Order: sequence, then structure tokens, then C-alpha cells
Amino acid sequence: MSKVTCDMSMSIDGFVAGPNQRLDQPFGDGVGDSLHEWMFAEPEEHAEIIKAVTSAGAYIMGRNMFTPGRGDWDLEWTGYWGQEPPYHAPVFVLSHHEREPVELDGGTTFFFVTDGIEAALDRARAAAGDREVAIAGGAATVNQYLAAGLIDELRLHVAPVVLGAGERLFTGVGRLAFEPLAVSGTGLVSHLTYRAVR
Repeated sequence: MSKVTCDMSMSIDGFVAGPNQRLDQPFGDGVGDSLHEWMFAEPEEHAEIIKAVTSAGAYIMGRNMFTPGRGDWDLEWTGYWGQEPPYHAPVFVLSHHEREPVELDGGTTFFFVTDGIEAALDRARAAAGDREVAIAGGAATVNQYLAAGLIDELRLHVAPVVLGAGERLFTGVGRLAFEPLAVSGTGLVSHLTYRAVR
């Protein structure tokens, strides 16, 4: 069965996005590139980590990560990433509103799942085969999978910044136990890898 992983860039105080996420500020107010600067300013130093983030056989994300819109779909909207998203694999988007799949360049097809996190995981596992399934975000989606005990490996990328408000990881997940597997980093980020203990 596919290992379920999750990579999240976050602030020291646990936020993965700031308040007031919207089209022109998808990560919210006051965030800018601060949480993800390490990926772009030092790509060679973090090449192994970036490869792990982008090599899953399927991804799962919440609707808020795919679009700033709510309610019925704007069928012209195909995500924040343009014609060739960085996923290069099937992506299962959690939603309360049905939509036909959106196929883009580079092997990315977005599928829209309306029957919950476990149904999305079943579909992602079937698509991934023996490769990893990655829970891509945002915070509310990751927290649901953590609370349900469905994430095997959690990889946190902690930027040396305090946001003070926004979308926080670990809200409402209950008590969880993890085994530390690896620690690395630079001045821009600390990479912390944990295995879930069940």
C-alpha cells in the first residue's frame, strides 16, 4: 500500500498561510515568499528535499489550495499554476461541488472528490500504485488527515519567521505521536521529518 506523506512549509509558530487568503495573495497577508523562499533561493542546497516533495504518484489537496472561489465552480479557473502545474501526477481536490476533471500539461489532471477524505485517499492510492500519495495542503485538509491517523510520514519545512495569525497546522488533531527520522537545513529553513507512531 502507498505510503502517505505530507510536506508543509510553515512558520515557527505553526502557520502555513497568513490571514485573508485571496486571489492576489494566495498565502494570505504578510507571508509573501517567506515560507517557501528556500525552494527558490537555494534550490541546489535543497534538491533532495524538493525531489521528495514533487515525486509522489498522486496528490490530495483542499479546494482552498486549488482556488480562492467558493460555491459553484468558475469553470474557467484551472488552478494557480498555469497550464503546466508542478505536480505531474493525478491531483484529487476535496470539494462539496462536483466538477469534471481538468487535464493540463505535464501529466497533471485535477479530479474533484465530493465524498470525503477517505474516498479521496482510496482514489489517490489507486492512481499512485506503489508510489507515495502526498497530502499537499492546505492546513485544514492536512489537519483532517492527521486527525484521522492517515498520514504515515510528516515532513515539516520550518522557516525562521513568526506570522502570528493565519491557517495553523495541528489545530483540532488531538494527541499524536511521531518518531523523528531526519533533521537538516540552512539559514532559510529547518527540515524535520517524522514517522507517525500508531
